Amino acid sequence: MEGETFLWLIRHAPVQGVTGTIHAADAPADLGDRAQLDDVRRRLPPDAASFASPARRTVETARALGLEPELISEFSEQDFGGWTGHRHDELTATGDDAYAQFWSDPANTRPPGGESFADQVARVRLGLSRIGAGSATLVVHSGTIRAALCIALDLTPQAALRFVIDPLSLTRIDRLASGWRVVSANQRIS
Repeated sequence: MEGETFLWLIRHAPVQGVTGTIHAADAPADLGDRAQLDDVRRRLPPDAASFASPARRTVETARALGLEPELISEFSEQDFGGWTGHRHDELTATGDDAYAQFWSDPANTRPPGGESFADQVARVRLGLSRIGAGSATLVVHSGTIRAALCIALDLTPQAALRFVIDPLSLTRIDRLASGWRVVSANQRIS
């Protein structure tokens, strides 16, 4: 790919719903933090290409930021398969061996019917390859941003899971001729 690419990665607004739930793609965003939305909007580059995961919460967040993104399925959150829609405490209480085993190696273990974080990293790598030169905003998920940081910093998937990515935070990475550069991660002003 020719030219330099400057990426503004925004984690979607918090999900409207029960905390601790593995939310489905149709979970809505809570857009009540107008101050943080305004702060993020002010820090985005004008006339940048705009992309998002096809999940409802990312699309709603993008539109609240005044963006009309192209939806890229490779930027979807990690697929938790049969655990989607359930709360973590609920899954722990069932004594499910697969759930307990998952947490011994969350980077490489696949939930039943789902994908591992390592699988997500490979998928996000494909999505990033679709972004051309210039400035671009990506309204995506915490896992997607961790995956992008994994790629940019050439980390193991296990190491990339250590990043905290808050709702409505901004992460900046650039793809240069010489390689990747991380400008900032998980910035929140408000």
